[in-house]
Amino acid sequence: MHAPLILASSSPYRKELLSRLGLDFETRTPNVDETPLGGESFVNTAIRLAREKALWIAKRHPEAIVIGADQVAVCNDQRLDKPGTNAHALEQLQLQRGQTSVFYTAVCVAGLGGDRTEEAMVPTQVRFRGVEELPDTLLQRYIEIERPLDCAGSAKSEGLGITLISAIEGSDPTALIGLPLIALTEILNRFGVSALKHYP
Repeated sequence: MHAPLILASSSPYRKELLSRLGLDFETRTPNVDETPLGGESFVNTAIRLAREKALWIAKRHPEAIVIGADQVAVCNDQRLDKPGTNAHALEQLQLQRGQTSVFYTAVCVAGLGGDRTEEAMVPTQVRFRGVEELPDTLLQRYIEIERPLDCAGSAKSEGLGITLISAIEGSDPTALIGLPLIALTEILNRFGVSALKHYP
């Protein structure tokens, strides 16, 4: 048996991804301000927030191994947050047409009440199709069908959003969805948690 496992996130996408490993875990929502700090790089924002989420829960559950994650999406040096509305989603997709966006996905595992932490950062480059292939009418139809309002960058690669994309480059396909499982399993192994050994 390993220590209790907690995912410090309310994201259904991260919950689904972690479920793929077959490990028993609970979810808790950390109370963390996700506002970027002044002068902070996109990479450092993602790493810091993943760490803060993990630590917030770990300090309240010192018996557990806690997983925190965060993702920052960037296009043309502009951060793309969750759009929230159809209008903002359209603006994000218009910005990304013919461009390459970078999704910086960070994961942090905390144990011993936060006294031990390990982190990883996995960038993913996403090339979007151009305006000729993606006129506003098609973008609007995509938004109406998939409703990607809780998705940074407004394109769900695991769903119909893949039709907006011409190429994806990265070391871990799960990183783009929000939780880099390759990096995570490597870290969990060092915490004594093996998905294969502990699979039900």
